[in-house]
Amino acid sequence: MNSFTLNQSLAEVVSALPDSTRVLESFGLDYCCGGHRSLGDACSDAGIGSGVVLDALADIEPGPAPDWASMGPVELVDHIENTHHAYLHSELGRLDALAEKVAGVHGARHREVIEVETVYGELHADLEPHLIKEEHVLFPMIRALVTSSDAPSSHSGSVRNPISVMMLEHDRAGKLLELLSAMTNHYQAPEDGCASYRALYDGLARLESDTHLHIYKENNLLFPTVIALEEEGIAPQR
Repeated sequence: MNSFTLNQSLAEVVSALPDSTRVLESFGLDYCCGGHRSLGDACSDAGIGSGVVLDALADIEPGPAPDWASMGPVELVDHIENTHHAYLHSELGRLDALAEKVAGVHGARHREVIEVETVYGELHADLEPHLIKEEHVLFPMIRALVTSSDAPSSHSGSVRNPISVMMLEHDRAGKLLELLSAMTNHYQAPEDGCASYRALYDGLARLESDTHLHIYKENNLLFPTVIALEEEGIAPQR
């Protein structure tokens, strides 16, 4: 049985039990941007009985630890690019087309889907430049910091600067995803929704889940590690 306390942060829960992300998602508990908050505070703010959440966490049958849980910074950067960035690059345009189609066909009867198209468009417009900044600015800085023999002075500027920008943008993405979830009744398509309607909401649900895990890996694993390395001037194993 898994045992957690209400004083533990959401990030600590996920670090100890990566499979807990499914339970936290089901209760709407933000373990990515809000990973620093205690489990007790998160439950209280969400109006959820903490005992129910603790029971659900206790019932999880833990699987093997995912590969990313023990990756070094360079390996984790490569993993994030090859997994989460690749997913977003291929999925954002597909969801754009679906949102436009569904809004055009169903918008007269379901005005909310027009708003969904608008909010998703804002999210897409934010995410694309965010990915570019990570791939062309932050991630190269991290690779240089880790692999250079004189890491503290071999890259221009502190890694804290782009990280602070990325975290602000993560907060913005988290708020837009939260809004999309509320607008779609947690991605439940209406009974008269066509296959495209359901495909859109299923795609948005997966986008939310993947982006939450993506942000968790950066905010709570990658960023604290590389900030500490820069401060200490120590380059770890890749």
